[in-house]
Amino acid sequence: QVQLVESGGGLVQPGGSLRLSCAASGSIFRIYDMSWYRQAPGKERELVASITSGSTANYADPVKGRFTISRDNAKNTVYLQMNSLKPEDTAVYFCKIDLMTATAWGQGTQVTVSS
Repeated sequence: QVQLVESGGGLVQPGGSLRLSCAASGSIFRIYDMSWYRQAPGKERELVASITSGSTANYADPVKGRFTISRDNAKNTVYLQMNSLKPEDTAVYFCKIDLMTATAWGQGTQVTVSS
């Protein structure tokens, strides 16, 4: 069984920064893609960014140039550095990891961008 623990969410003013972390533990042989999703109230969950095991990153258009995804394979951890935050970035952020035969999701961490 795999557990994901997220941290780093909170309240920040527009233009500010936050760094999310997601650490995986448990029965892990190899992690393939690692991703961050978000879900705002009343909206569908959407992909924010993903990173392959070879550290190739992809971003959703709304966050390009502002967010950076990275991973530490030795720690089974994925990060999301969020800069120049906007009110429309307010959402619950979830991490997801793809294993050989399963997918695991984090519990979510709230990010609120407001003055």
